[in-house]
Amino acid sequence: MASTSLQEQIQQQVNQEPVFARLYKYKQQQFFQRLEVYWDDLIRPLHHLYGHLDNFEPWLADTITRIARAFAQRPHELHLLDEKRLLQPDWYQKPTMLGYVAYTDRFAGDLNGVADKIEYLNELGITYLHLMPLLKPRPGANDGGYAVMDYRQIDPRLGSMKDLASLTTQLRHNNISLCIDLVCNHTAKEHEWAQKARAGDPTYQNYYLMFPDRSQPDAYEETLREIFPDFKAGNFTYYDDLDKWVWTTFNEYQWDLNYQNPTVFSEMLEIMLYLANQGVEVLRLDAVAFMWKRLGTDCENQPEAHLLLQAFRALSRLAAPALLLKAEAIVSPP
Repeated sequence: MASTSLQEQIQQQVNQEPVFARLYKYKQQQFFQRLEVYWDDLIRPLHHLYGHLDNFEPWLADTITRIARAFAQRPHELHLLDEKRLLQPDWYQKPTMLGYVAYTDRFAGDLNGVADKIEYLNELGITYLHLMPLLKPRPGANDGGYAVMDYRQIDPRLGSMKDLASLTTQLRHNNISLCIDLVCNHTAKEHEWAQKARAGDPTYQNYYLMFPDRSQPDAYEETLREIFPDFKAGNFTYYDDLDKWVWTTFNEYQWDLNYQNPTVFSEMLEIMLYLANQGVEVLRLDAVAFMWKRLGTDCENQPEAHLLLQAFRALSRLAAPALLLKAEAIVSPP
C-alpha cells in the first residue's frame, strides 16, 4: 500500500480519538504536519522491524493514535517547550550545559527535598540534573532500582508522580532539565505484565521471552555471556508455576521483554510519552544493547536494537519533540 494512502488512513483513525478530536484545529494540524515531516524517519526502522507482520498497518495506526492521545494530553507549557527545542535542536550541546548526577535519597531525601535544593543547583550553574532510578521498583532486591515494578509510579520512598511533575516544573522555571532512567530491556517479575503472564494469559506471555523446554535456551547459551556470573548462572530461569524457562539476562527477578512483539514497542513508547508529559526532558534508556535477540550471536547491540532506538526517537518527536533520548552504551570487557 502506498505510504500516502496509509498516512490518510492513520489520519482518519487519529481524528476519531476523543481526546485528540477536542483539540483546536491548529493543534491537530500541528500534529499531522509533524507526522508528514517525520514520516520517512519513522517508517524506515518500523518497516525493517515489523513490516513483515500481517497486522503491521493496523498496529502502526493504533500506535500513532496512542501518540496523538499523548500529544493531546501534553500540558500547554510543555508544548511551548517543544516549539523552543525545535528552533534550537542542539540545546543540549551548548557550552552552558552543566550536569549533576545524584541519588535522590542521598542528595535531598525525596523529590520535594530536591526542589528545596534548586537554589544550590543554581549557585553551581547546573542546567542538567540526572536523578538515578526513580520509578517504582520491586520490593527487596531490585538491582539498585533497575528492576521496575511500575513505570507510572515513583518509588514511594521518594515521592509520587505528582511530586515529580511539580519538581520538573520548578526545575524548568530555573532552566534546569531533568533526566531520569527508563529501563527498556526488562521489567521486574512483579510488573503487571509479568503477573498476567504468570497467570496464564498468552497475550502477556508474548510480552516476554518464554520457552517450554531447554532446547532453545541451550542453543542461545552457546554464544551468550553471563552478565552477573557471581550472582546467577546462565541467562534463563525456570518457573514451576509457568512450567517455562524465562529469559533473565541480569537477575532472576528481571524478565527480558520481547521486542519482536510490536505491542511491547508501543507500550514502552507510550510510557516514554507519559513521563515526558510529567515534564521529564531527558530519558536515559537503560540496557538497550540487549533488546533484540538473535540465535548464534551474543544478543548484544544487534542492528535491530539500533533500529528500535531510531523508531523511538522518530515517533516520540510527534508528541514531545523536546524529549531527548540518551541510550546506555554497553561494551563487554575484552
